[in-house]
Amino acid sequence: MEVMLGRVLTRSGLRLGARVANPRALATAATSSPLSADAVPSHEAGSSKGAPSERVKAFREALAKDAADIDGFAHASRSVQLGRVSDTRLPSYLKTSIPTGESFKRIKKDLRGLGLSTVCEEARCPNIGECWGGEGGKEAATATIMLMGDTCTRGCRFCAVKTSRTPAPLDVHEPENTAEAISRWGLGYIVLTSVDRDDLVDGGSAHIAATISKIKLKAPKILVEALVPDFSGKHVDVDRVATSGLDVFAHNVETVERTTPMVRDRRANYRQSLEVLRRAKEAKPGLITKTSIMLGCGETDAEVEQTLKDLRAVNVDVVTFGQYMRPTKRHMKVSEYVPPEKFAQWQHQAESLGFLYVASGPLVRSSYKAGEFFIKNVIEQRRGTTLPLPEVRADLTLDA
Repeated sequence: MEVMLGRVLTRSGLRLGARVANPRALATAATSSPLSADAVPSHEAGSSKGAPSERVKAFREALAKDAADIDGFAHASRSVQLGRVSDTRLPSYLKTSIPTGESFKRIKKDLRGLGLSTVCEEARCPNIGECWGGEGGKEAATATIMLMGDTCTRGCRFCAVKTSRTPAPLDVHEPENTAEAISRWGLGYIVLTSVDRDDLVDGGSAHIAATISKIKLKAPKILVEALVPDFSGKHVDVDRVATSGLDVFAHNVETVERTTPMVRDRRANYRQSLEVLRRAKEAKPGLITKTSIMLGCGETDAEVEQTLKDLRAVNVDVVTFGQYMRPTKRHMKVSEYVPPEKFAQWQHQAESLGFLYVASGPLVRSSYKAGEFFIKNVIEQRRGTTLPLPEVRADLTLDA
């Protein structure tokens, strides 16, 4: 066996890159052969030409002590651990399959062709394969389009979306391109979300409202849900979106009041988010309002209960619970992985408080499609047409 050496072995008379036929003999020679004064730089040699310096002696002793033959080196450790071995391992119920399928490929191709972004990709949603795949046909496929670019002006500690104080200007063609893409897909329900744009006077509310209007113009039968920013609490901007023709107004409180400063950007405020949800319902009575709570951010059971009561006090209709999953090691750590049984408890607790619909499970996200199916049915019932409710996967939403 030949071994290519990666260093200069002066004492053995070998040059860099030399081929050695017998590595075991080389290892023995390396440990037994004394180093000559020629093998070290002149400034490291002792003042006496014939006697090595103390530094050279110490080096020789350390080399003799630490040296091992090639067999010893090869079998020194049979188990090597790589990666962040100190972090808690991801539970099996939080692992998902790699996204595939024709519907997935088609949606991704349309998005790239029209220069659109999705929160499914930017936020690294674990359900992207299931939602884009549309196992029940193209009408069952859903995608959450992210408006106003892929860069946010806020820096929440849980979010994987890029941040900047000065993101790129708005794309004036985005409302039209978004409506065109959605009309191509032939979906029954679409979710729009957006980054925060504190650099804009209206927070982007006019852009969002224009997009919703164009979607309704091109595809009147499509139901539209918009997951929107807090617009810094400005009622005029909340009203503009709430009355733009959308069917579901969503804004996430994300976490309980105590942990909000540690989880969300400093400009986000728990009470402000509650006011946004209250104002949307006031601006358009009958509008379905929706929010989402992450678990695993250091909250207590009592705090989650109080949050549910606060949401019902402002007449929020739909709430979802999901497990916070750390996007990268630069983001906030997970305080705990909440077991599926606990999610089931929170679902029953929320339902007992009178929420119209509750989706609760480790992989549930605010735009999870099981909730969309239910909300779609409720809207259709209110319009006078009843559709059969689809079966909801118990392993994800724990409705069973």
